[in-house]
Amino acid sequence: MIIESLPPLQRSPRRRWFRELEDRRLVVSNITPNWYASVMGTGIVANASATLPLQFPGLRVAGTVVWVAASALLIVLTVATVLHWMRFRATALSHHRHAVMAHFYGAPPMALLTVGAGTLLLGKDVVGEAAAVTIDATLWTLGTVLGLLSAVAIPYLTFTRQAGADDRAGDSAHNAAGDSAFGGWLMPVVPPMVSAATGALLLPYVPAGQPRLTMLLFCYGMFGLSLLASLIIITLIWARLARLSIGAAAMVPTLWIVLGPLGQSITAVNLLGGNAHLVVDPMWAHALELFGVVYGVPVLGFALLWGALAIGITVRTARIGMPFALTWWSFTFPVGTCVTGVTALALHTGSDALDVLAVVLFAGLVAAWGIVATRTFHGAIVRGTLLAPPASVPAPAS
Repeated sequence: MIIESLPPLQRSPRRRWFRELEDRRLVVSNITPNWYASVMGTGIVANASATLPLQFPGLRVAGTVVWVAASALLIVLTVATVLHWMRFRATALSHHRHAVMAHFYGAPPMALLTVGAGTLLLGKDVVGEAAAVTIDATLWTLGTVLGLLSAVAIPYLTFTRQAGADDRAGDSAHNAAGDSAFGGWLMPVVPPMVSAATGALLLPYVPAGQPRLTMLLFCYGMFGLSLLASLIIITLIWARLARLSIGAAAMVPTLWIVLGPLGQSITAVNLLGGNAHLVVDPMWAHALELFGVVYGVPVLGFALLWGALAIGITVRTARIGMPFALTWWSFTFPVGTCVTGVTALALHTGSDALDVLAVVLFAGLVAAWGIVATRTFHGAIVRGTLLAPPASVPAPAS
């Protein structure tokens, strides 16, 4: 049952923040899982800067500042999410039943994993190496557990709550029609790939012997889990684009999400291969390192093809009109994974061309992040429109 909305507060014409939000008590009424994409997009800028092949003065300091911003944003969003569940429980409980929003439950675990990796790459300069390892291990464990849950639970809902498949589904049914596949379908299955990539960074800190071997095998298992599921979904997205339509303008940015599993898989397999010498004998370590290159270069080729297609479709849509939405964060994290993937390939091949490509992609990432972050701040904090609740939202619990 929907409870009557709160009476609006009297708005002062001099209000500086949340200018168009009628009632500031509703500021956490629309904290959906996709908000965590802003943490992912901010965190990947920091992580990519830490490993970029061509370092220049001030880059590490700037990356550390961005990591701090991502960490603060993660804390703020987590607190806001808790308040959202406390005050708007009915709305919060509806997210997993929404055919589109449910898939973005993959964003919170990836946000945890991204900030955790940044803590190890950059945060150790601030908090010390021991604390950084502890924080990263904690965030990695939590993000991995949540990511595996999303990889199972969201596809399960999609398979079992289709319209007509379950009489009890009602209006909460997930739409899996031929024209419904979109980039967001990748969100719940990509977190294990992020766990594989960030888990490789933790390998040197895992006790030698069976614990370290288990960690390595577990990361390769998550790599395969996410890769195969992603390939299936990418095929469905390609089929929809070829046979049906591009879709709504606001959803076009989600096409960039396809770059996420591609770039992250290149990153994961190369980082795991690079640290394999800590676990297995030299022959196997060399084979795994070579596998990273043999796998990574062809996949990079497809990623560049998809990137070119995504640019063309985005430009075409922007000319017609592409309204700003949180889906614009799809321009950041997926591109960032390509930066880290190309960086890892450059390290293992010694290719100057890949060094240049990594820098070019990083420049594009920073530009996209600057635009999207500015638009998000203006829409959420200045205007408040991004925080505005849906048409009818339950009043906050007392």
